[in-house]
Amino acid sequence: MIPRNLAVTVAILCSLTLGMSLYLWELRRREAATTQREPLPQHVTAPASGKTESITLVIAHDSSGDLHIQSLTLAVSGNQQERAQEILRQLLTSYQAKASPHPLTANAEIRNVYLVQPDMAVIDVNAAFADGQTSGILAEELTVVSFIQTLSLNAPNISAVKILVDGKERETLAGHVDTSGIYNAADISQIASQLTTQ
Repeated sequence: MIPRNLAVTVAILCSLTLGMSLYLWELRRREAATTQREPLPQHVTAPASGKTESITLVIAHDSSGDLHIQSLTLAVSGNQQERAQEILRQLLTSYQAKASPHPLTANAEIRNVYLVQPDMAVIDVNAAFADGQTSGILAEELTVVSFIQTLSLNAPNISAVKILVDGKERETLAGHVDTSGIYNAADISQIASQLTTQ
């Protein structure tokens, strides 16, 4: 015969096990529900109220390892800093599209573009932009060259560019390309010309 206190203990343990199982099942159900939602880019802004102008995007293609020039018409701000942000956000949006030749995560964001001197720009991206890079030195290099060359072609007075991640210096984007220094726009233009396919 099983002692009464042992039977009660076993019953309590079984109840706790059942309760924990139900709790874990509910947590998994909630996690599955939240991960199924399509993440929205965090950089959605109201359409620019400025004039419409033709801009140039330098689009990276991972499969061929080169860059392609694309022109499009975009409503941009008359303010130079806002204009730079809008152009780089347009480039990022093209990389977040489904059929992108150089996919970047939907959570990637151009947080800000600062014109800190007449000829220097600072591009501040979020951690998802850096961490969501396609693995490999070429993919990271294509990202850096694409963004800096796009900025240079649309703002010819920019001769130096610094990249920050969440407002701070970071040694690399995702472990390969050095982002700790300041990029010379002329050097990037030379690299871009070697990688560009007409």
